[in-house]
Amino acid sequence: MKAIVCTKYGPPEVLQLQEVKKPSPRVNEVLIRIYATTAHVGDTKLRSLKPGLGTVKDFFFKPMMRLMLGFKGPRNKILGMDLAGEIVEVGKDVTLFKEGDQVFASAYKGFKFGAYAEYICLPEDGLLALKPNNMTYEEIAPVSNGALTALLVLRKANIQEGQKVLIYGASGSMGTYSVQLAKNLGAEVTGVCSTSNLEMVKSLGADKVIDYTQENFNDRNETYDVIFDSVSKIAASQRKVSLKKNGIFLDGLNSTGGLKIGAEDLKYLGQLCVDGKLKTIIDKRFQLEDMVEAHRYVDSGHKKGNVVITV
Repeated sequence: MKAIVCTKYGPPEVLQLQEVKKPSPRVNEVLIRIYATTAHVGDTKLRSLKPGLGTVKDFFFKPMMRLMLGFKGPRNKILGMDLAGEIVEVGKDVTLFKEGDQVFASAYKGFKFGAYAEYICLPEDGLLALKPNNMTYEEIAPVSNGALTALLVLRKANIQEGQKVLIYGASGSMGTYSVQLAKNLGAEVTGVCSTSNLEMVKSLGADKVIDYTQENFNDRNETYDVIFDSVSKIAASQRKVSLKKNGIFLDGLNSTGGLKIGAEDLKYLGQLCVDGKLKTIIDKRFQLEDMVEAHRYVDSGHKKGNVVITV
């Protein structure tokens, strides 16, 4: 099968299209023909081994990442965390799924990865759920990463109806899903993004939008129950300026540790999609063989919503 292999840590050019052995499912696994995956910041950080936690934190964190992921390059050389496709084979003990089921899934658990390929094997009791009929493979694939992460982080705040929530980086993958999820919980949502994305963020349900190129949200003299920095770019000294006394600050890229995650979370998100309460913003689409170009685009920091890879 065709797959994108990460030969070593480095720039996008370390990703190479190669022919590799097609996997076979174990007794408790399903074999999925992948039709869509994504390229996002998490993938580019793994590829480059640049955590982006800050200079000092990165210095101490890189050796830990090498220990977990591999020293000279990723131990699991086929990257890719999220996917959507069709089950083409099931192990003899599988009962939850059958051949022909259309699914979406996350391959992140246990640092397995492997979504940058034509096929992948996943355990039936893993992060796997049936695809909503009203979503294409390209639309549902990012849900198992951007939306799932947003859901798990926002859950920490236990958002209540009527609370005021500010989403910083509201036009990114996690940001676009966060705006919708917070609105579904009944919050009054303010989205912070650049000029060109204001209308898009409004269309997702944001009650107010702030153009960060024109003003600092802290200058509005408004306070919020929750501030969610989905892109980890608010300076530490600025994070609590606009928080209410007992408000909660969430860092989207550095607040995922210890979060419990399960297939029921994917099913919940899938139902929101079915109900028309959650949609995916797609910025660009690339073919699998154009993965280097896709990673370059993500590295540019200018994407809005999701970058989808058609396999």
